[in-house]
Amino acid sequence: MKKTIHDRKIRIGVVGCGRIAKSHFSSIEAHSENIELVALCDSNGVTLKAHQEQYQVPGYRSLEEMLTSEQLDLVSLCTPSGLHPEQAVVAARLGVNVMTEKPMATRWQDGMRMVRACDEAGVHLFVVKQNRRNSTLQLLKRAVEEKRFGKIYMVTINVFWTRPQEYYDSAKWRGTWELDGGAFMNQASHYVDLIDWLIGPVDAVHAMMATLGRDIQVEDSGVINIRWRSGALGSMNVTMLAYPKNLEGSITILGEKGTVRVGGVAVNDIQIWDFAEGRDYDEKVMDANYQTTSVYGLGHPLYYKNVVDVMRGEAEPETDGREGLRSLEVLIAAYLSARDGRTVSLPLEY
Repeated sequence: MKKTIHDRKIRIGVVGCGRIAKSHFSSIEAHSENIELVALCDSNGVTLKAHQEQYQVPGYRSLEEMLTSEQLDLVSLCTPSGLHPEQAVVAARLGVNVMTEKPMATRWQDGMRMVRACDEAGVHLFVVKQNRRNSTLQLLKRAVEEKRFGKIYMVTINVFWTRPQEYYDSAKWRGTWELDGGAFMNQASHYVDLIDWLIGPVDAVHAMMATLGRDIQVEDSGVINIRWRSGALGSMNVTMLAYPKNLEGSITILGEKGTVRVGGVAVNDIQIWDFAEGRDYDEKVMDANYQTTSVYGLGHPLYYKNVVDVMRGEAEPETDGREGLRSLEVLIAAYLSARDGRTVSLPLEY
C-alpha cells in the first residue's frame, strides 16, 4: 500500500535544470496549493547556481545527497534519458516517489528495472506523457473508445521537425545511444505513445532508420511499418531534417465509419473529423484546436494534477511505469528491426 499525503504540501525535488525542466517548474507553480519545490539537483554548477537564485531553494550536485539531506515525497527526473533508470532506482531505494520525463529509459531491461525497483520499494513511478492531455487528442481518444471508426483500417503518424546541428552540439549527451536515443526515442517518443494508447496493442513492426544530415551517433530520420493485433496497418514517418522549421506532427486514422486527421506542428489542429454517425460534441470539435509554438504541448500542468491527486489518494495514475513500458517496448522493437533488417513481433518477452 503506497503512502498518501493529506495534511500538507507534497515536497518535490527537480533533478536536471535543462530545457524540459521549465515545464516542471511552471507546473509546480500552477499547483502551488498542493505541491512545493524544496530542492534542485544538477551536475552543472553554473546552471545549478542560477536556478538556486531563481527559486530560492537548496541545490545539490549529487542526487543521493539531495535525497538524503531533504525530506522529499517526490523527485522529478528531467535529466538525459539514459540516466533515468539508475536515478529512479536510487530514489526508490530511499523511499521517494519518482516522476520521469520521456523516454523512461533507452533500454528495455532498464525500463523493467525501474518498475521492479519502485514496486519493491512501494513507491509510485510516474512516466510523463503530457501530450495525452492535449484537448485534440482527448477528443480523438474518446472517438476511438466509443468505436466511432468501426473497424480501423489504416493509421499514419508523421513527425516532420527540425533539429539543427547546434542543438546536438549544445550538450555532449545529445545524439548519443547511451544517454539520448535518436529521433524516435527522444523527439518523437510522445507520438510513438499514440501507437498503443490510441490504436491498441501492436502485433509486429518493421523499421528502417538512417542518419542523413546530422553528425550524431543515432538516427535523424526513419520509417516504421506497423501491424496491430486488431489487423489494422499503418506507418510512422519521422525526421529531424525538415527545412527550414518544424513542419508537422500529425496522426491520420482511416476507419470503416470514420476518418480523422489531427495535424498542425504538434497534433494541435483537428483538420478532418468525419464520421458516419454524429455525436453531440462534434460541433465543438474545432474549439479543441489551439495555437502552439512549442512541440511539448500544454499538458504538463494537467499531468501534474493527476500526480497530485494520486499522491493524495484520490485517483489512479494515468501513466505509471507499466504504461510507460508499452511505448518503450514498441521503440525497442523498432530499433531491433532497423538494426537487424527483420520484422520484430511483440511482446518482446514471454
